[in-house]
Amino acid sequence: MSTGRVVTLTANPSLDRTLSLPGPLREGGVVRLLDAVTEPGGKGVNVARAVAAAGGEAVPVLPAAEHDPIVAALAERGLPPVTVPVDAPVRTNYTLTAPDGTTTKLNEPGIPLTAQTRAALARAVRLHASGSRWVVLSGSLPPGTPADWYAELVALLRDTGVRIAVDTSDDPLRALLAGGRSGAPDLLKPNSEELASLAGVPEAELLGDPAVALAAVRVLHEQGVSEVLLTLGGDGAVLSTADGGLWSARPPEITVRSTVGAGDCSLAGYLLADLAGAPPAERLRTAVAYGSASASLPGSAVPTPAQVDGSAVRVLAGMPGSEATSTSAVPPAGPNTDPAAGRVAR
Repeated sequence: MSTGRVVTLTANPSLDRTLSLPGPLREGGVVRLLDAVTEPGGKGVNVARAVAAAGGEAVPVLPAAEHDPIVAALAERGLPPVTVPVDAPVRTNYTLTAPDGTTTKLNEPGIPLTAQTRAALARAVRLHASGSRWVVLSGSLPPGTPADWYAELVALLRDTGVRIAVDTSDDPLRALLAGGRSGAPDLLKPNSEELASLAGVPEAELLGDPAVALAAVRVLHEQGVSEVLLTLGGDGAVLSTADGGLWSARPPEITVRSTVGAGDCSLAGYLLADLAGAPPAERLRTAVAYGSASASLPGSAVPTPAQVDGSAVRVLAGMPGSEATSTSAVPPAGPNTDPAAGRVAR
């Protein structure tokens, strides 16, 4: 059983409405849906749900009115959130999933947060960070929120002793790393598009040349990030640590049902393995296993440990495609070790 608490901040939460299409979407027609499911969402909320589903302790912090449907939905799942009240209802995001696994997302704009609301959220996160193992700052920022707010929060939390993970993109990601070491998190989880943007190179170049990807990751370490979990969708993930550790993981072949929340579940898997005291290679294995399990489920469902198979994940020393990875397989630490976004079975 994992020990320690995970606090997540979701500044831009959502109700995630997944609509299952009977076939490819055709504009202008009438579609009779196969199914429709609503889950509490937002990247930090998804991380908290996955941690809780594994028996871990998670505290989701978010802006929401007392009687907002997302509050009741989380409470029903055994995750009563810590909320800061806002006047508007939480947004709804729509995901259209086709039978072949194609996913189309329609995201509503979030609720603008006042300076007072942001300050209250920061106080709530800091309060619950005391005695916790991890704080996760995850997702986009609502309209009007300063891009450097995550960097400010990292600096605010630094003296609590909690470890800080950040998963964001665009201006908030760039601002996080522009603030110097005071804003650098312990763990950063970019995908290939986000890392390429930070490095100022085309994504295709980063994916096609391990040396380019490794150079981009090393820049993050030079800026103060201790661990980088680079997710590569169906190609697995890479873990790099500031002390020179480097591993890559290949997922099992799966039939993708929905990619919504797969990256969040990857992060949750990594944190769960860390809480259990696993070494870096096993943390990566569990991250990839959790993302794969998530992608094989419908909508934004999060996997339980019974749905996660770490033994199907191949972990190698070095970058994918490098000479080291062809010879340095890392076996699982034991059976049922634990699953991230997997390759589509075509």
